[in-house]
Order: sequence, then C-alpha cells, then structure tokens
Amino acid sequence: MKRQGEAFVGIDTAKARNAVAVAEGERNGEVRYLGEFDNTPDAVAKLVRRLAERYGVVHYCYEAGPTGYGLYRQIRALGQDCGVVAPSLIPRRPGDRVKTNRRDATSLARLLRAGELTTVWVPDETHEAVRDLVRTRAMAIEDYRRKRQHVSSFLLRHGRSYEGSPTWKGLHLRWLDRQAFAHPAQRLAFQELLNAVRATVERIGRLEAALLEVVPAWTMAPVVAAFQAMRGVGFLTATTLVAEAGDIRRFDHPRQLMAFLGLVPSERSTGETKRQGALTKTGNIRARRALIEAAWTYRHSAGIGDKHQSRQRHLPERIRDIAWKAQVRLCARYRRLVARGKRVTVVVAAIAREIAAFLWAIARHIDPGAQGASEA
Repeated sequence: MKRQGEAFVGIDTAKARNAVAVAEGERNGEVRYLGEFDNTPDAVAKLVRRLAERYGVVHYCYEAGPTGYGLYRQIRALGQDCGVVAPSLIPRRPGDRVKTNRRDATSLARLLRAGELTTVWVPDETHEAVRDLVRTRAMAIEDYRRKRQHVSSFLLRHGRSYEGSPTWKGLHLRWLDRQAFAHPAQRLAFQELLNAVRATVERIGRLEAALLEVVPAWTMAPVVAAFQAMRGVGFLTATTLVAEAGDIRRFDHPRQLMAFLGLVPSERSTGETKRQGALTKTGNIRARRALIEAAWTYRHSAGIGDKHQSRQRHLPERIRDIAWKAQVRLCARYRRLVARGKRVTVVVAAIAREIAAFLWAIARHIDPGAQGASEA
C-alpha cells in the first residue's frame, strides 16, 4: 500500500485504554477518531506499526499526567516522533463545556497539526528515578510537619505549651518526654503521636542517605555540585532544583527559566495601560519553593562560612566568581528593597527570581555527565 504524507496523532491516555485520533497533514485534512485501544505495550506497538505503514511521517502527542512517560519512551523507541504536552498550556475554547475522551484526542491531533501545543521536557529514566526519590522526601517532610502539629494541638487542648525555643530540638524533646497525663488512654494517645513523629524523622533520614548515595553517580552530579556554590543552596536544595527543573541549559534566556518556575509577575494590559499583578506561580512548585527557601538567607550580610567554603573548594574559579557576584548583589538588593518599604515576602520572591538567573549562568559552564565543570 502506498504511504500517504504526514499525520498527527493525538492520544488521550488513561490507566486501561487510550483514545486515539489522527489529523492528516494538510491544513484542511481529515481528522478521524480511530477509537480506544488497550494501554499495553503490545497494543501500542501494533497501533504505531499500523500508522507507520499508512503514513510517511507520523507525529504523536499526549498530555502529561499520572500515566507518566512510558508511552513516550515506547513510541520513541519504535522510531517515531512523540511529544508530551503541558496540560495547562493547551488552548481551550471558553464556551466548550463538553469533555470526552474522543473530543480530547481529536482536539490534541488538530492542535498538534496547527503547531499550537507546548511540550514539556522529558527526563531520562535515571533522572526520573532521582526525581521520585526527591519527591518522596518532600512528602515525608510534609508528613513530618503535620505530625508535629498533631502533637502541638494535643498539648494545647490540655493547656500545655512550650515557652522556649527552638522547638523540636534537645530541650524541647526532653520536655515532651516528661509530659504525663492522668488517664491511661491519654498517655497512650500522646505516646503514639510522639512515636509517629520519630518514625517520620527516621524515614526522612533514610531518604536523605539514599540521595547522598545515588546522586554522585548521576550524570547531573556536576550540576548539583556547581549549584552549591550559591548561598542558601546546599546539597538537598541543589538536588531538588536539578531533579525538578532538569537541564536548565535548554532555556535560551534566564527569563524563560523564571517563567518556568512561576517567579514572574502576572500581567493584564490593554492599550496604553499596563498592569502587573502577583506572581504567576505556574510551573514546578517544588523547584520554586526550594528557591524561595534559599532566598531567605540573603537577608544577612554577604560572607562565606566554613560549610560554604567546603562546598566551593573543588569548583572552578569561574563558578565561584558567579556565586560571589550573586551574593554581593542579592544581599544589597534585599536591604535596598526592604528600606523602600517593600513587604519582606515580596522581596524574597524578587531575590528568588534573581537566584534563578544566576543558576542559569552557572549551568552554562557545566557539562552534565562530565566529572568536572567547564571553565568555558
């Protein structure tokens, strides 16, 4: 059978079955719904072979979601082009209130042919594994906060509060162990809450130890090491940023990275009027949160402590210079913005946005997969 020209395939993925539609290459070409197929490797391979026999060039796409990147990797392994689409950036008609698998697949195929879809960066399997470990640690940290709140709420209901600081460290932990309750049920309940907190701390420790073991063998390890030249960016913060944002050299300009992290102001302008609002907060929330936490350290004067020096010891001079330039600028900028009456949270967001730009500059001098950083 003679193969036709170009085809664009939209796939609406689900746990059990995939809805598939194909748009033929011409602008007014036919858009056909092919039906639903089992979401299994054999069924996908059969569909890809069938379309490859009919069309000369086939492009596939599907929305990023809970089904992950397995479908992407299989289609690419079969020698076909495939993209994973950012769901939040898919054009949608305001008046379209009907959503079905068929309509979604057809819409993806049509928009892919029109070039209206934005694809996301897809990590390799090792990168995805490190990201899973980072996210599991983040969930454990959140669980730890909730469990601590349960303990504090229990004590508050019984009229007990700790006046000292800091909490959840030596003196406070000993104070918690000394708490006694008249009723056996209350003693048991309180001890179970404390045990849950301690178990979560141990879980976090295991996950952090696993990261310390896995990251040095990762191809992105040089980037993780270089990012630690920046103030406020330790091993865990750097690992989180790299795992979530990936190779940020793919951004042609730091403003693109800032937008990816949701650290740029929203805007609603018309005519001669220009109005900017709060941060967009789109993109990767975990990477954005890590940068915000790092930004708080710039409220202090510029300087390099012992731990910071040890992180920089084996880094090229060019990267250390960028980090020092960033620290001098951002510490001064923090003080200047606060003196102008800006809210501290707004100032920290502005500092986090500039940290992203300096990290982008550092990444331009790093070759992922190499054992060291480039001086170029």
